[in-house]
Amino acid sequence: MEMKKRLTLELRNKKPGEVKELVLDNCRSDDGKIVGLSSDFENLEFLSMININLLSVSNLPKLNKLRKLELSDNRISGGLEVLAERTPNLTHLNLSGNKIKDINTLEPLKKLPNLHSLDLFNCEVTMLINYRESVFTLLPQLTYLDGFDADDQEAPDSDPEADGDGLEDEYENGEGEEEDDDDEEDDLDEEVIDDEEDEDDDLEGEEEEDGVDDEVRLSIIGTNPQHHIAMFSSAFVP
Repeated sequence: MEMKKRLTLELRNKKPGEVKELVLDNCRSDDGKIVGLSSDFENLEFLSMININLLSVSNLPKLNKLRKLELSDNRISGGLEVLAERTPNLTHLNLSGNKIKDINTLEPLKKLPNLHSLDLFNCEVTMLINYRESVFTLLPQLTYLDGFDADDQEAPDSDPEADGDGLEDEYENGEGEEEDDDDEEDDLDEEVIDDEEDEDDDLEGEEEEDGVDDEVRLSIIGTNPQHHIAMFSSAFVP
């Protein structure tokens, strides 16, 4: 799909000034250049143009509020001074899979004071000796290069669902609920057991009382023959 048509579809009847995020991945650029995008996208903060066969960013409009720019898997080899001029507040730039060969090609990025994350995976420049040290020296404002800082500490993921925290929390919460259910079941089982024991105790107590009464009656009857005769006779009186 051509970039202009894709842009129209992505707008979905919105005005360019209302759009904050725009994804144009895998469409076709016009002779390796950006087309259809204008400075009317004044509130755009995230722009992704992955794998659109870009050779140059020379047609990129002025986007003062743009923070994150995805340009991976294109054929860009230079001309990065345009980014410094037209995206002055850029913080994240992904140029992975492009034709960046020399450290000097990155020098225009020095004019992006807020740039703290740069990705150059699968670019030839990454094969140079002391590549990482050279880039951090050239661009002191950088915090992360290819996902790691100067001390090889990995950058935190800005999206909590990508590293599975929400799922872990959900799992932990579910596990806690199961534990609570188990505790409640245990309490119920204990109550049932206690009730059964109380019933057994009551039955035993009643049996003991009945035994005592029988013993008392027998002892009384056994010690008084007249009572025995009287009770025996009364049982057959109509």
